[in-house]
Amino acid sequence: MEVPTIDDIRAAAKRIAPYAHRTPVLTSATLDRMTGAHLYFKCESFQRVGAFKFRGAANAVFSLSDGEAKNGVATHSSGNHAQALSLAAWMRGVPAYVVMPSNSPEVKQAAVREYGGKIVHCKPTLKDREETLQRVVAETGAHFVHAYDDQRVIAGQGTVALELLDERPDLDVIIVSVGGGGLISGTSLVARAHSPLLRVIGAEPEGADDAFRSLRDNVLYGAKDHKSIADGLLTALSERTFSIIRQGVQKIVLVDESLIVYALRTMFTRMKLVVEPSGAVPLAAMLSGKLTELGGRKVGLIISGGNIDPRTLAQLIES
Repeated sequence: MEVPTIDDIRAAAKRIAPYAHRTPVLTSATLDRMTGAHLYFKCESFQRVGAFKFRGAANAVFSLSDGEAKNGVATHSSGNHAQALSLAAWMRGVPAYVVMPSNSPEVKQAAVREYGGKIVHCKPTLKDREETLQRVVAETGAHFVHAYDDQRVIAGQGTVALELLDERPDLDVIIVSVGGGGLISGTSLVARAHSPLLRVIGAEPEGADDAFRSLRDNVLYGAKDHKSIADGLLTALSERTFSIIRQGVQKIVLVDESLIVYALRTMFTRMKLVVEPSGAVPLAAMLSGKLTELGGRKVGLIISGGNIDPRTLAQLIES
């Protein structure tokens, strides 16, 4: 089980520089007053495909040799990774085969097609997704790229923190939402290399608390009956991401659904940022009252993405 090094992450940054956006770091005096800390928002909502996932997908695709890439790449995903891999493959000039549950929202399927991905439908179960992926790989010879359990993907996601610290090297803490663990794993590897004093804190919905329980009990738990408006965080850690998190993440804070909605609404009204629920979870953690020790500290918040249906956004803002 290979884990990327800081050199791998720096190499990833150079590799994806021609393709990925360098996203802005924004501040808000209002939110500083509300939280009592100095907040710096790394806005991956402005990344290609609207999420940090493009970094990992691009690094994985452009890491492949010509021989490995000639038959394309494949994955199973109904979210941002599906779009990210499709776009990265299109940029490389190779096909992308995306296994998606038949009940995936049409807006997500349309986005994958727009980025050049070839959709293969399956039944909406993890077993069917994995079995269909195996068949696609066998038939096409495509190279499998996992959404987060891949050292090249983790290295790509780590470039978010690399950019953030290049702009704000004096941060005391970085807060990251936790789903499969690729983003927080890459962040923690960068933080450890940057300074032994820089802490990384995870943020997770109460209805999808496997990472919180895994870190607390030092046991890897699966994603069982996860429910949250933050649908990008409903996956579970892998052995690889859990091993990195155990070494580099100080703690994980749980937030409830109403606080996620409040954080999303606050970023929209105060900062004019369109953020998906998963991306609002770090701010929700700061607003939860569970991180009072960060008063007066410089805190980086990674806003993971902005892919939210306009109708859903309108409902949440007005609720």
